[in-house]
Amino acid sequence: MDMWEEILKALTVYLWSMVKFIFGPIGGKAAGLHLVTTMIVTSAGMMTMVVAFTYFGEFIRKKILDRFFKKANKPPKENNFLKKYGLAGVALLTPVILTPIGGTLIAVGVSPNREKIILYMLISACVWSVLLTSAVYFGYDAIIHFVRKVQPV
Repeated sequence: MDMWEEILKALTVYLWSMVKFIFGPIGGKAAGLHLVTTMIVTSAGMMTMVVAFTYFGEFIRKKILDRFFKKANKPPKENNFLKKYGLAGVALLTPVILTPIGGTLIAVGVSPNREKIILYMLISACVWSVLLTSAVYFGYDAIIHFVRKVQPV
């Protein structure tokens, strides 16, 4: 029974990480998952959306988004950030500012190279997963330790 509980907890964290990356580390800590499990599941959740939207993002943008959001007939504004940092900048910001879905849709617009998008996003997901999960797990423990020291129970 314990194994199935752990799997369900990990699955929940995985699903939340598909929507917003930071929900993975927070959800993993809240669910009581092991640190490494949370890192892996969080990265896997983001990468599932990255792969899906890398290969089907253009279709989704054309068939679904264009139906609901009409394009204005004005020229697009130049984005200095995208011009300067390109795909690497988008991949860097996807876990912390953008969502896996939004970041991937932007990445598909920046680069036609699917393998490069997946590689950059994978590196970003792994690095940010280690950083954010460690911050959530150890930061929470440090705060609880500090509070207990200041206000003994």
